[in-house]
Amino acid sequence: MQVTIDQDRCCSAGQCVLAAPEVFDQSDDDGLVRLRRPSPEPGLHADVRLAAALCPSGAITVTEAPDAP
Repeated sequence: MQVTIDQDRCCSAGQCVLAAPEVFDQSDDDGLVRLRRPSPEPGLHADVRLAAALCPSGAITVTEAPDAP
């Protein structure tokens, strides 16, 4: 799994941080998302998918590996 973020689309809702705090963080300055782990380990994949689904602005892109379940 590869995760990318588009800070230009981020609306600072913070849902990603709540869903996957190991992978996402929020800037104290402007509230925009910051990516902590662009290639999270398998145990975090479900949380990352949830974070992407919850993002109201669609700022999170998840690319699955070809052999991902």
